[in-house]
Amino acid sequence: MVERKDVEFEADGGVTLRGWLFLPGGPGPHPAITMAHGYAGVRDHGLEPFARAFAENGFVVLLHDHRTFGASDGEPRQDVDPWQQIADWRRAISYLESRPEADAERIGLWGTSYAGGHAIVLGATDRRLRAVVSQVPTISGYEQGLRRVDPDARAGLEESLTEDERARFRGEAPRTVAIVSSDPAVPASYRSQGAIDFYLQPKPDGVWENKVTVRSTRAARMYEPGTWITRVSPTPLLMVVALNDTVTVTDLALAAYERALEPKRLQLLPGGHFDPYTTQFDQSSAAALAWFREHLT
Repeated sequence: MVERKDVEFEADGGVTLRGWLFLPGGPGPHPAITMAHGYAGVRDHGLEPFARAFAENGFVVLLHDHRTFGASDGEPRQDVDPWQQIADWRRAISYLESRPEADAERIGLWGTSYAGGHAIVLGATDRRLRAVVSQVPTISGYEQGLRRVDPDARAGLEESLTEDERARFRGEAPRTVAIVSSDPAVPASYRSQGAIDFYLQPKPDGVWENKVTVRSTRAARMYEPGTWITRVSPTPLLMVVALNDTVTVTDLALAAYERALEPKRLQLLPGGHFDPYTTQFDQSSAAALAWFREHLT
């Protein structure tokens, strides 16, 4: 039997972060895993099945919402700052260490998509982690932007970033765009059907909004977690890569894996960026579980 508890802890600036703590049956302390969601998502975006799969196999699991998203506090809402998210995640690790149910000497980290990039940075810079899983990770915000933004649209994108900067100088609130939309007249971060289906999947009312700050786009285009990948070693690194990923881009992930040092493992999956949560869930979750079993138990 797995028990799910609502928990909260304080991060920098007095911001309260909230999450779910999944507790396995049996006496502890247990090996533990800390998890978080990807770009502009919440914990309800397909992550609970992973957390439950890990907890059912004897791991304490902490799954938190990043600040400004979901149940966590923080302003402005729906704002993505990768380095703030990484700093907050370190606090989540410290919170997990403090839980009597968790073995502080056996903590692993699982991150996906944008948070898969965070997993690489944290694996390289926080030696409390004993194993890292990075699923369909962001490797290079710059290179991904070149692939995903039509050349004819780049001037308009840059102008929108500039106008947002000027507006905030005037004291206005950060501007926002939709995260997903199929309407070409609506500015949005993603337009593929896979992204639309993923982000708009059924969720409890009020836990997520289909918008993100414009400045989050600038931060994403400046974010280069792949530069840290050679520093993850000696912490064991598993990368889960989708063979037809057009969001975080398959060839960038494969090239990053080649640069990583041992111990490492690569799990290739058919399909696109969102398939590890859905059609390939059994394979992606089993690969991560096997990695954590090998290095945490």
